[in-house]
Amino acid sequence: MGSTKKLINFGVIGYVIGALLLINGFLMALPLGFSFYLNDGVHMSFIMASGITFAVGFALRYFLRKHKEAEIKRREGFIIVTFSWVAMTLFGTLPYVLSESIPNFSNAFFETMSGFSTTGASILDNIEEMPHSILFWRSMTQWIGGMGIIVLTIAILPLLGIGGMELFVNEAPGPTKDKIHPRIKETAKRLWVIYLFLTVCEMIVLMFCGMNFFDAINHSLTTTSTGGFSTKQASIAHFNSPLIEGVIIFFMFLAGTNFTLIYFGFKGKLKRIWKNDEFKWYLMAVVGFILILTPAVFLDVENMNNGFSLMESFRYVSFQVVSIITTTGYASGIFTEWGVFATFIFFLLLFSGASAGSTSGGMKIVRIVILIKNGFLEFKRRIHPNAVVPVHLNGKSIHNKVVYNLLAFLFLYLFMFVIGSIIMAAMPGVDLLTAISSVATSLGNVGPGIASVDPSQSFAHLPDAGKWVLSFLMLFGRLELFTVAVLFSPYFWRVN
Repeated sequence: MGSTKKLINFGVIGYVIGALLLINGFLMALPLGFSFYLNDGVHMSFIMASGITFAVGFALRYFLRKHKEAEIKRREGFIIVTFSWVAMTLFGTLPYVLSESIPNFSNAFFETMSGFSTTGASILDNIEEMPHSILFWRSMTQWIGGMGIIVLTIAILPLLGIGGMELFVNEAPGPTKDKIHPRIKETAKRLWVIYLFLTVCEMIVLMFCGMNFFDAINHSLTTTSTGGFSTKQASIAHFNSPLIEGVIIFFMFLAGTNFTLIYFGFKGKLKRIWKNDEFKWYLMAVVGFILILTPAVFLDVENMNNGFSLMESFRYVSFQVVSIITTTGYASGIFTEWGVFATFIFFLLLFSGASAGSTSGGMKIVRIVILIKNGFLEFKRRIHPNAVVPVHLNGKSIHNKVVYNLLAFLFLYLFMFVIGSIIMAAMPGVDLLTAISSVATSLGNVGPGIASVDPSQSFAHLPDAGKWVLSFLMLFGRLELFTVAVLFSPYFWRVN
């Protein structure tokens, strides 16, 4: 008997991507409201961009409709996840290019990938001069990408055996007993409701705090998604309002929390939250770094010369710690001017990320916690080599396979960081600190870095080749590394 060849069904892949482009085309039309109302002169660009995107999506759905009922197998799932992000980004550049707001395609692709991946790194040096509808689309890309990654990590990736390296089986994603709902469609629906609710709530509160409607809706879109795009070149520092900063801190922290826990909070199941180890470590990390950095910034000579009081130090540090840990990337100040110690700590935080099952990027707190616990338990295993000493999370033992997967994830993360840094350092005009920080912030989907890509500067000065490298790293980081990396494996394409 001959073996059955398991060929990849590219038809069903195109059919699904077509659906995503239809959605993208519809959402691309939403900025038309601002364009017509404010008469910013770019409405035709959005009409054309939306029309092209919608037409391609419709064509894919129509000509590949025979694959409508086809089963999406694991390999098709990997390709759909990766190429849907690429397709959304490619078509998402159209409003920038057609309106000539960002005429250079490399810059437009970088800005769009930074949006959909919720990284927040920008090439714009004239944000206030951009048409309002373009700024709204820029914010929308982050909001779409933020919810996309939530649905992806909680509802889709676990079925492919990826994403949280099977940690999500114990907590947030996928149809298991602890999940929001046993069906993917219902899970996604509930997540959308929570995401939309948080976005609207923040917008209303920001307006009460003094923001105008346009700034409030844009910042609520990019806070809930932990994206960090702002309508101001100086980011949140432009508003110079402790009240606005406090509101954004609160919503950034929520956006960095596992959305399943937020759902449990709405249901009144607060014990489920307090018993969650990752949430406790997340909270302790935020509080701990604020307590460490506040006196360090206050006692720094440069800031003393700038007149930073202890309360001002606490205010700026609190905002920046939450912004970086959640990978939002807003800036209420230039943290690279707060001394070497603070700069180094913020650089380390570029790697952390917040909770699994949130919109944040980075390695995620839960992975770091398990690796730390496993490291300490290794001492005990050395003394008692025959003893079975499992790692525990939320009162349950974790299978060794999960720990091995986490070690593989850590290796790949550091490997990508090192290789990316080497490539960027080889670029003309890129110094070493800029190279390593631009890679770290792109791979972690954070936004600002240090050196010449700190919060006061954009990424515009980097070579076009460097922008493509960083865009690729944003995609890698956003899709949990292995989702993209597996496509480069010869085993993936082998027919068996």
